[in-house]
Order: sequence, then C-alpha cells, then structure tokens
Amino acid sequence: MNRRYLAKLVNVSVCSDRPGGTHETAFQLYNEEMDETQKQRVLLVEDDRELAYMVAEFLTSHGFEMLIEFRGDLVESRMAADRPDVVILDVNLPGLDGFSVCRQIRGSFSGPILILTARGEEVDEVIGLEVGADDYLTKPVRPHALLARLRVHLRKATSQPVDAADSKIDTGSLVIDQSCRTVELEGQSLDLTTAEFDLLWLLAQNVGKVLSRGVMYQELHGMRYDGIDRSMDLRVSRLRKKLGDDPHNPRRIKSVRGVGYILSVEK
Repeated sequence: MNRRYLAKLVNVSVCSDRPGGTHETAFQLYNEEMDETQKQRVLLVEDDRELAYMVAEFLTSHGFEMLIEFRGDLVESRMAADRPDVVILDVNLPGLDGFSVCRQIRGSFSGPILILTARGEEVDEVIGLEVGADDYLTKPVRPHALLARLRVHLRKATSQPVDAADSKIDTGSLVIDQSCRTVELEGQSLDLTTAEFDLLWLLAQNVGKVLSRGVMYQELHGMRYDGIDRSMDLRVSRLRKKLGDDPHNPRRIKSVRGVGYILSVEK
C-alpha cells in the first residue's frame, strides 16, 4: 500500500465519524491485502486524524487490522459491533475522555487497553492504571515501541493456560493465582489492575531474588529499558500501597538501590 492510496482513503474517512462509517470501510479495504491469519483487530480511539492514520498505517503494515474511532462517547457501541482484540485510547477525546471510556469498557472487555496521550504527568498514569488500562504510553510514541507493547500484551492475552500446579504461588500471607488472576493477602481479596498483577506475578516467580529494572521492563513491556522511564517505580509504589507496605520501610517489596526490586521471602 503506497502513501498516495492511503491519502485517498484518508479523504474518504474524514467524511464520517459514525461507527461503521466510511473510515472503517477504508481500512478494511487497506487490510484485504494482508493474510487473514495474521490479523488481530485493533480499535484506535484518537481525535487527531493525522496521527490516527499514521499509527494505523504503521500497524497495518505489521499485520494488524485497524479500526478508527474519533469520539469517546461512540467507543462502547463501536466495540459491541466490531469486537476488537485490543484498544488504544487517547485521553483528550470529544464526547467522553479516555479515562472514562476505559472505566466504561473495562468491565465487559478482557483484552488489552493501552492509553496513548500527550499528557505525561505521573498522576495521569496512576489514573489510567487505576481505571483498568494495561499500559500507558506518552506521545510522541516511537512506532516500534508501540508495536512491541502491543505484541507483549496480546501474547499475554492469548497465551495458553498454565498447569494448575504452576499457576499458584503462596508466600505465606500472600496467595497469587495466575490462572484466575486473583490475589489474596491474609485471606482478603485484593483488587489489582492488570499491570499491577503482572508485576506482582513476575516478582513472585522470582521471590527472594533481586530483579533489575531492565529485566522487569523487558519481561513486562517486551523491550529494552532506556534508563529514564520511571513507570516501573510508580507501579511498584502503587502495588506496595495495596499490599499495605510502609513506603518508607517496606517489608514485602524491597528496593535494592541502583539495581531494582525483590519480593521478600516471608519468615
């Protein structure tokens, strides 16, 4: 697919903001050249049309089927009609903001939700994770970084169930069940986001061992740690709070200065 043909489709797509309108038809035509077995359906919710089409072009070239929605208040009905495998949400959307959209669809949608936004404050990431997002990327996003994150989350979502014997980790007061993605602390169920559960499971699989930020980043995001991103520290902080850890003297998830984190073995 060349850029001239893409530009033609863009002109058609701008004519309609309706779910199932001409922009969907355009990208379905664009994807007909791809092998059907390679496609996973991505719903991109982004009101910046130029950015939306650039992202769609890139992801389509890597085997994804792209659907685009420009308004937040149309996402729920669009998902019911098109049943995407993954959703990428902007935050500042007309009709309904991305955080509200995420909260609205999370209860009925078990696939990955990635928040994509120009707002890079830590409070935004906290809100995004708390309302059920699986990941949070700031603009301008490196296309290959977005692709890597998508593949990691889709791989997790479609992975085969593990054996029952390997799906539960009991550290004493903390019981983590990977098969049904539940966590109990001293007999009480904890409400963790997808990202928080994945982080805790990774730490629990390596209980008593120090994990570097680089290893954690690679395992959870499928890409190299750049030495700058502090999202892992933020997630550890949120997880500690839910585990009742003292932030100044944590006893469950401990920091190893200059290295990373360790889930302590209970005595």
